[in-house]
Amino acid sequence: MTFSESFNLDSLRVSGGDNNRSRIDSLPSVRSVQQRRHGSIDKEYFMKCLIGGGLSSSVRWALTPFDFVKCSMQANPTRFPSFSAGLSLVWKEQGITGLYRGFAPTVLAYFSQSGTKYAMYELIKDNLSATLGSEKAERYQSLIYMVSAGSAEAIADVFMCPWEMLKVKVQTSQPGSFPSRFHPALVSMIQHRSLLNFPFGSLTPLWSRQVVGTMANFVAFEHTVDAVYKHVLTTKNRDEYDKSTQLAVSFAAGYISGLVSTIVSHPADSLLSLRARYPDKSYRQIIDLVGWQKLATRGLAPRAALTGTIIASQWFLYDSFKTMLGLGTSGGGPRYDEITVVGDDAIYSSIQDGPSKR
Repeated sequence: MTFSESFNLDSLRVSGGDNNRSRIDSLPSVRSVQQRRHGSIDKEYFMKCLIGGGLSSSVRWALTPFDFVKCSMQANPTRFPSFSAGLSLVWKEQGITGLYRGFAPTVLAYFSQSGTKYAMYELIKDNLSATLGSEKAERYQSLIYMVSAGSAEAIADVFMCPWEMLKVKVQTSQPGSFPSRFHPALVSMIQHRSLLNFPFGSLTPLWSRQVVGTMANFVAFEHTVDAVYKHVLTTKNRDEYDKSTQLAVSFAAGYISGLVSTIVSHPADSLLSLRARYPDKSYRQIIDLVGWQKLATRGLAPRAALTGTIIASQWFLYDSFKTMLGLGTSGGGPRYDEITVVGDDAIYSSIQDGPSKR
């Protein structure tokens, strides 16, 4: 059933005789036309969001060396005492190839995760908003953002988990103790899947890190965008600003949301990296061994710099892709309105090609 069908047309209050009754009887035909338009546009729109979201993760591919050193600092603090020392050590010992260790699983992990996340967020947010109606959607706006982002990330992490486990294992293993190339590493993970809990052994801590972080990211992003257009860029309607201005807002809001997301999700991120170092220990044992303070602070500064830039760049790339296709930038309202009857006209909601004006 489409969301158009979820509207109860019988609940529309129409007074009057046979003319109004005939008009109500004619509404299903209006609905059926809209349903076909709704369905075809949804598939195209969300597929574009999927592709745009996946491509937005390309910034993570280029920053693989920083991610590698960050994971190594968390898993092997003695060998990697600082970020700069870690970069220097890997460069001296392994060169550029060593810095891009784990590149292939990084691409697979983040393309699948980012694409699914952005597409599902748009889908769930639109659906919840359409189901609740404009008044309730406005009232529970933050809750809609949180539920949409959390649900989207939980789904996306299922696709991400095997590749993330492979990436972390490759990046945190001592040189020579585990294959560094993609195919041999994948084969080794499969062969030792019972010991390493592959492919979904890290799904729970991944959810702990990603779901909370994504909820913080998307809620902060949405509200930052709203605040900018309500309190800073106030001379025009949002859609009247040029695309470069809108994309600049996306980048700035993305950076702020990235910092918020990093702080919230860092303990779980540290736990996930340490799990690869101590495969024979439970997560509770690792927490007792390391302590919450170190989980929350060790590697936080480089991760904040890395993740803040990554998330800002992802929002910028994602919105650039959407803008090129005429979809507008993110941070707007839902793309659906409600069915209403005004006078003798049945006014049916239309699907917006871009963000709603605030």
